Amino acid sequence: MHLAGTTTRLTILIGDDDRSHHHALHHEIVLRARRAGLAGTTVLHGCEGFGTHSFVHTDRFPDTADSLPIAVIVVDTDERIQGFLPELDELVTEGTVIVDEVEVVRYTGRQPS
Repeated sequence: MHLAGTTTRLTILIGDDDRSHHHALHHEIVLRARRAGLAGTTVLHGCEGFGTHSFVHTDRFPDTADSLPIAVIVVDTDERIQGFLPELDELVTEGTVIVDEVEVVRYTGRQPS
């Protein structure tokens, strides 16, 4: 797949202890994005943040480092991202889902194996 120019970015902000079907939620999102044939997914693990409850989660104190922030990022065509959103309705019970237009400068894809 070749992506270039204006396309869509999907960012899902969740906690690293969020679960779905006894798996880490971020992992389940990655598996479903792959199954849906999306261009690619990256999971970023944050060291500090707060969400809807305004409680700051941080890795500065390892004994209390729970629910650190996770960002799952997907870039693909708007049509494919919009088609994937119902999957997130089922999976994400608490978190933030952001869809925005971005400019892809370069994407080098591999041939499917």
